[in-house]
Order: sequence, then structure tokens, then C-alpha cells
Amino acid sequence: MNRIIYPNDEGGVSIIVPSPEALETMTIEEIAAKDVPTGKPFKIVDVSDIPSDRTFRNAWEYSE
Repeated sequence: MNRIIYPNDEGGVSIIVPSPEALETMTIEEIAAKDVPTGKPFKIVDVSDIPSDRTFRNAWEYSE
């Protein structure tokens, strides 16, 4: 399973979790093009690359 991540305006990281229904009709790249704010860089990452411990979620950083 993949997730879409991008830097948000508060300096953190936003994560898009595509629904199974969306993935039936669109590719994850199409979902990113539709849902990531214009001009924001993004990455498609494996769910295992996202920390499961959300304690310090506000400290997560996005790097290209």
C-alpha cells in the first residue's frame, strides 16, 4: 500500500491515504495530481516508510 506525502504550509508533512474505491478508477499518480495542492512537491511512499508512532508527528519533515 502506498501513501502520498507532501510538505504543508505549517512546516510539517501531510499524508494522503487513497481510498480503495479511488484506486479502482485512478492511479496513485492521478490521485496525487488531483489532491496535492498546486505547486507542492510530493512523493509516493510505501506505508512502511511512515512512522507508526504518531507521538512526534508534528516534528516529521519532508525532504526531496
